[in-house]
Amino acid sequence: MSGQKPGEEACTPGLDLTAFWSVTYGLYVVTTKAGEKKNGCLVNTFIQTASEPCAVCISLSKKNLTHDLVMGSGRFAAQVLEKETPLRFLGTWGFRTGRDTDKFEGVEHREGATGCPVVLEHTLASFEVEVTEKVDCGTHTLFLGRTVKAEKLKPGEPLTYAYYHEVKGGRTGRNAPGYLASRAHDRDIERSHEMKKYVCAVCGYTYDPEKGDPDNGVDAGTPFEKLPDDWVCPVCGAGKDQFESEG
Repeated sequence: MSGQKPGEEACTPGLDLTAFWSVTYGLYVVTTKAGEKKNGCLVNTFIQTASEPCAVCISLSKKNLTHDLVMGSGRFAAQVLEKETPLRFLGTWGFRTGRDTDKFEGVEHREGATGCPVVLEHTLASFEVEVTEKVDCGTHTLFLGRTVKAEKLKPGEPLTYAYYHEVKGGRTGRNAPGYLASRAHDRDIERSHEMKKYVCAVCGYTYDPEKGDPDNGVDAGTPFEKLPDDWVCPVCGAGKDQFESEG
């Protein structure tokens, strides 16, 4: 057995996971449809790989339903999210499973040219893609494809992964490729700041008093204890009683 403590993640020797935090990403909703089943999830890996033909790629966790549907359908749509996208919307796509939740319920969307649903809320641009190659990357599959339709839906500034973490206080899902790097970064922050934060036991969102919850009118500097009794997790909607102190 290794000397790994309970709750700690394994790491390849020689890898400083905090180095990955300096790599820039965006945040995107990737959707697909196979047969009558449609689903989508939040990803931070959507990249243009060639200009002619216009090729792109995404990385999806093998644990995600969206992964299975893309494998079956051979197509997907990627939506670029705007900077002002609320945490609750991100939580729907990033911390809920389509196996028991209809993520499209109450969300404005339409059928795209490929048959994949195109999410219209908080979307700056949409890309519809036909998969041309699948690469097994261990925990994830890399889907490379040809863009068959690209459209700009409205002007605005894209939401970056850094802004999501540093300003909105969002968390990285366990199935995301950057999860271990995120945990390493969080531990560095925790060691350098003595702050009483509270963590949602449902989705892992951390309430940081220094940042508050601006999306829901909670000013920076508001202690967790002074949050309204009806305040809920901005990501998954869990009540205050589902939060635990970090220490």
